[in-house]
Amino acid sequence: MASSTIAVTPTSFILNKKDLGFSAFSTRSGFSIVKCRRTIFKKICSVMAPQQSERKPSTTGSVKTGMTMTEKILARASEKTQLIPGENVWVNIDVLMTHDVCGPGSIGIFKKEFGENAKVWDREKIVIIPDHYIFTSDERANRNVDILRDFCMEQNIKYFYDIKDLGNFKANPDYKGVCHIALAQEGHCRPGEVLLGTDSHTCTAGAFGQFATGIGNTDAGFVLGAGKLLLKVPPTLRFVMDGEMPDYLLAKDLILQIIGEISVSGATYKSMEFVGSTVESLTMEERMTLCNMVVEAGGKNGVVPADSTTYKYLEDKTSVAYEPVYSDEQARFLSEYRFDVSKLEPLVAKPHSPDNRALARECKDVKIDRVYIGSCTGGKTEDFMAAAKVFLASGKKVKVPTFLVPATQKVWMDLYGLQVPGSGGKTCSQIFEEAGCDTPASPSCGACLGGPKDTYARMNEPMVCVSTTNRNFPGRMGHREGQIYLASPYTAAASALTGYVTDPREFLQ
Repeated sequence: MASSTIAVTPTSFILNKKDLGFSAFSTRSGFSIVKCRRTIFKKICSVMAPQQSERKPSTTGSVKTGMTMTEKILARASEKTQLIPGENVWVNIDVLMTHDVCGPGSIGIFKKEFGENAKVWDREKIVIIPDHYIFTSDERANRNVDILRDFCMEQNIKYFYDIKDLGNFKANPDYKGVCHIALAQEGHCRPGEVLLGTDSHTCTAGAFGQFATGIGNTDAGFVLGAGKLLLKVPPTLRFVMDGEMPDYLLAKDLILQIIGEISVSGATYKSMEFVGSTVESLTMEERMTLCNMVVEAGGKNGVVPADSTTYKYLEDKTSVAYEPVYSDEQARFLSEYRFDVSKLEPLVAKPHSPDNRALARECKDVKIDRVYIGSCTGGKTEDFMAAAKVFLASGKKVKVPTFLVPATQKVWMDLYGLQVPGSGGKTCSQIFEEAGCDTPASPSCGACLGGPKDTYARMNEPMVCVSTTNRNFPGRMGHREGQIYLASPYTAAASALTGYVTDPREFLQ
């Protein structure tokens, strides 16, 4: 297990013992190390020294205090040279995203507060993406999309990804699918910027080295008119992940490990910064999975430093200039957590909480009724490639209904166009068909949020489901008595082949 220490440094904000969140607090030590089972993880918390009496700049000169990535982004966006956690600042917004669930409410607040004839602050910085309740006959759900369309025509919104023909999504060239994946694919995610969205999983975009977080309809209504928002600067938790990633693990396992360690409230209104050799080795889509679920730990935002992987992904997606930022060496982190990823095993989150972590192999006696592969968390191209890899390795057919919901129209096309490595030229769709899965559905959020009763793959009766989605609260995917086991695409595919929660190593080794 990797070892490290953190130097005790002065700070402009003070922590008490309760804030540090560990049970054995020693006043004689500058840090505390808490070991968990299997010696995978090490937590190191700096104990901040008391503030020194203020020295006048006239005698000391200007002294720059180190800042974290999140603090730097918010400082730039608020036109400040220095920020510390806990400060409230007016932040200029680079991109505001809303969708069909929250868009109508946000628009209503905008019109009420700014006037019926008011114009939005910048028609090119607003992105409107219908994605949640799309392929349904529910009149109110359909009306929500109509409201978005009317508003975008009225305001001449540049980026409205409309859908009119619900019978054939391919007839809608502008329609994309799940907002968080579409934002990345369409080039709206850029390092160093501030992106807000009326959806808690907007934090997904932090994978690009930007500050991205979810806001409510009232805040969004204000941003529509003013282009700025009052935000409190969050302190940062740092997660250092090192070690070679085993070929049976995916980023979903990493974030389930972290949430299991710190709990669903362990990062409440905090930034979660991900660094280390393992993170650097992840693809952009895997980094998006990592940041996507920080909100399941209560996080304000998640962030990964931009690097060559980020720049390569963005090459053909945006022509807008951007400037990445990075945490200073002397930046102050509330806590630091270290993981030796090479020692991790495939995980699941058992009902009914994302922090109810267990090893997949420990749940091998849990009989399941279905498998769901989709959502902003687990419906990207690489997620389906991973599932296809398991099906291909097994050569068997699924034993339970297995539903496939691509996140976006591009992902849907990839399932039918990209060849799976080692398959002899087969595409994901061919492998899924041979394995007996359902035909890939129209791209949308699907049953992840339950939705109207005619939503594809919604659980309308009590069932046990292994899902690549992000939440397993009662009623999340439909029926209140449904049981959801959150898992990686590897584990989901393996479970589909056996009818039980299954460790993917049964098929991948």
